[in-house]
Order: sequence, then structure tokens, then C-alpha cells
Amino acid sequence: MADLRAELLSEAVAKLRAMGFEAHGIAFDASNPASIEQCAQQAVQTLGGLDGLVNNAAVTDSGGKGMDDIALEKWDQVMNVNVRGVWLMTRACRAALKDSGRGAIVNLASDTAMWGAPNLMAYVASKGAVMAMTRSMARELGADAITINAVAPGLVLVEATEYVPEHRHRLYIDQRALQREQGPEDVSGAVSYLLSDGARFVTGQVLPVNGGFVMN
Repeated sequence: MADLRAELLSEAVAKLRAMGFEAHGIAFDASNPASIEQCAQQAVQTLGGLDGLVNNAAVTDSGGKGMDDIALEKWDQVMNVNVRGVWLMTRACRAALKDSGRGAIVNLASDTAMWGAPNLMAYVASKGAVMAMTRSMARELGADAITINAVAPGLVLVEATEYVPEHRHRLYIDQRALQREQGPEDVSGAVSYLLSDGARFVTGQVLPVNGGFVMN
């Protein structure tokens, strides 16, 4: 695992190890190209190679403002992490994933880009870009036998979404085919599938995982 917040990362690694898993943590900054390169190199050295990559780092706190009120600095921060960071991390890990012979990448997108969530434009635009990049990358990475797909969750109950107002949570619950809150465990199964051998002929796809709030 890799994350900006070293203390929380260490806690997560300790919990996983206590459960019997082999886990390693690398502190890095997804907005810093040099940090991304160092993270990828350290991961390869620690693990002896790479079979899978999940691009999950994102700036999520840009909501609650209309398009006229978004600060330029916030827009750039969102794009640097959510879009450029995905590209750079994928590029940094490509050689190791190719060497694996069964490399798989999962990008975390969002269903907000599928229905055009208002007052969240920077984030929505960034996740739309992730979907488009996933398709474009699939055309290039196929030559290396690397699959790449995106998962587009709905509003998930995690620390990063605590700022989201209650009426938006209610909108999601009321309009889902499966009318309940969405937790991280609802997303992890789809990610695990796309990393598995069961998805070796699936690439360039966007899988909405939102209880039927948005459907293909």
C-alpha cells in the first residue's frame, strides 16, 4: 500500500499483518512525479516484482462549490493527483507489470462522471478523464499483456466523503436500485475481480459499482 499519510498507512499495515496478511507500506505524494517514481521502484524492490496496480489516490474535497467559485489552485491540485498521478504511476509500474506476464491495473473512477454531479466539477472532470485514460491506455498496454479497467463507485461511506451533505447521501440511497448505503466492501470485490485471472480478457472497461444508481 502507498499513501500520503504515513501514520495512517502504518496503522493499516499493522492491522493487516495482525490478520495474517503480508503487507508493506510506502509513503508517497501522488502530486509529486519524483515521489511516484520512487514509490514504484521501492514497491518492485520490496515485492520482487508487480502483478497488479490499483490507482486509488485522489483529492476528494473539492465539492460544494459551483463552477464559478472553484479556486484555480484547487483545480490544479485535483488534476495533478487524480489525473496526472494515475498516468505517472501507471507509467512507472509498466515495465514490472509487463515482466509479470499477467499484469493488471484498476483505476478508481466515480459514477459522478457518468451522471454529471453538480457543484463538484473539478472532481467530476478528473474522474471522467480517468475513464477516458483507461480506454486509451488499454490500447497501448495490451501489447504488454497488461489489462487495465476502471471501477466507478457511487457515494461510499469513508472518511473522504464525510464532508458530503446529508441530502446528497439521501439522493444516492433513494435513487439506487439497491436502496442502502455503500461501503468500501462493496467496491473491493469488483477491484479484486478485475485483478484476478478471471478477468484476463477484460480490458478498457468501466464498471459502475453503485447499487444501480447509474447503469450502463
